[in-house]
Amino acid sequence: MIQMANKEGTSFLHQVMAETPRGERLLHCIQCGSCGGSCPNGPDMDYSPRILFALIQAGEREKVLSANTMWMCVSCYYCTTRCPQQIPITDIMYTLKRMSLREGLAKGTDAPALARTFVHYLATYGRAFELGLATRFYLFNKPLAMVKMGPLGLKMLAHGRMSLMPKRIRNIGQLQAIIAKAQDLGD
Repeated sequence: MIQMANKEGTSFLHQVMAETPRGERLLHCIQCGSCGGSCPNGPDMDYSPRILFALIQAGEREKVLSANTMWMCVSCYYCTTRCPQQIPITDIMYTLKRMSLREGLAKGTDAPALARTFVHYLATYGRAFELGLATRFYLFNKPLAMVKMGPLGLKMLAHGRMSLMPKRIRNIGQLQAIIAKAQDLGD
């Protein structure tokens, strides 16, 4: 199989393998379909993990990194535990998310913007703050859609499923130090 190399001379397949712990296991995919068959979000994916892996091996970089497949992954690891070849499928999905963001191909999905908003609140308070998360996300990304979310937000407040004010965890400085270290390691 001939595969196009990127500008550094490394094929897409080899790049995915290199950026994923135990990524070399991807070479062992037997296309059995256990991953897609066990995925709770499989029907919502552009490509099942099995098809995505075939596209990676075929060097279809843009098609893979523009797909919604990795963004639909809920990180339940069910596919990974069922894989007869012990392929780290969920970890590969994280690699593809990073690559998609880095190359500006994460289009057609709200996941990157929602993730940035979530991380902001996590770093600030140490936990999710649902009202702030929804408000900030919609305000900066989909202001007109925010109006439609109002009734749902009011119901959640009325049933105690959402608080009006965020609550900060104790020793937030320790968490912020961990986050800063992780960001340094990622650079």
